[in-house]
Amino acid sequence: MKRWILGAAALAAALLAGAVLTACGGDDDDGGGKLTPVTFMLNWTPNTYHSGVYIALDRGWYRDAGLDVKIIEPAAGGTAQVLAAGKADFGVMAQEEIIPARAEGVPVVALAALIQHNDSSLYFLKSEGITRPRDLEGKTYGGFGGVLERQLISELVKCDGGDPSKVKFVEVGNVDYLAGMESNRFDFVWVFEFWDVLRAREVEKKDVGSLKFIDYTNCIPDWYTPLIVTSEQMIKEKPDVVRKFMEATVRGYEVAMKDPQAAADAIMKGAPESDRKLLEVSAKYLSTRYVDPGRPWGLQDREVWVTFTQYLRRAGLIDKEIDVDAAFTNEFLPKR
Repeated sequence: MKRWILGAAALAAALLAGAVLTACGGDDDDGGGKLTPVTFMLNWTPNTYHSGVYIALDRGWYRDAGLDVKIIEPAAGGTAQVLAAGKADFGVMAQEEIIPARAEGVPVVALAALIQHNDSSLYFLKSEGITRPRDLEGKTYGGFGGVLERQLISELVKCDGGDPSKVKFVEVGNVDYLAGMESNRFDFVWVFEFWDVLRAREVEKKDVGSLKFIDYTNCIPDWYTPLIVTSEQMIKEKPDVVRKFMEATVRGYEVAMKDPQAAADAIMKGAPESDRKLLEVSAKYLSTRYVDPGRPWGLQDREVWVTFTQYLRRAGLIDKEIDVDAAFTNEFLPKR
């Protein structure tokens, strides 16, 4: 799964890029023009962290709320510029995108955390002998060349008593990571545990290992990736639409947590080109990770926003302060 790791300069360039929007899902009929058209932009190919939206769509909950929701493919430069231009109503972004976007004046707002904690990991073949961050010394990381990538990996290695200067970095972009590691082009990459690692381990039966970011929060911060987002304009001009969309979406994720098979089935129906086995394994994995026990789905903590914003500032990914309270809201999550 491609990771969007944009610094402020890269984001500014992306804002100049055009977007091609292709509908790939939605209600079959517009109810005689009585339904409000709504677009939801994916951040990558359909996968299990989108499942709540697909479930709500499949079960007609958006239609029941008076919304005609269509899922559209991601834009080449990401979601921020599309939302800001009013070309999509909702979308998916990671916190490491939203904060630089806000710093550049792009008015995107996070509405809900899809997963309570960061599910990122560093992924490698077990034959590399990596069991802890300091074992990355002498290894080659394949990535996008982002500042955040280098910062996080260096801090993990240093925190574990290793020497970050001994880690090599090569820019490989969006490639088949497993093939790249098996051909010795690079030794480890940054991926999502629930998708790439499970694909290799459970579907392709490869002997792979991973270092989960969430296991090293004494070294690096936890943060939200990904989140459902919208624009300030949408919140200001159509708060009723935002509320209705989120109410139906929350219902979808509540089903995904209780019934992983329903999540996999809904995505297969909306995106039949998907790998069913991977969806089923991944949906089961995520069902216990969408939220911590006792918490409602989607809730964001201000402390996470403050801490990660400060971290990006120290890493040089943003060069100005942002109004953290304007970057996210829990207002549109239904009270449970």
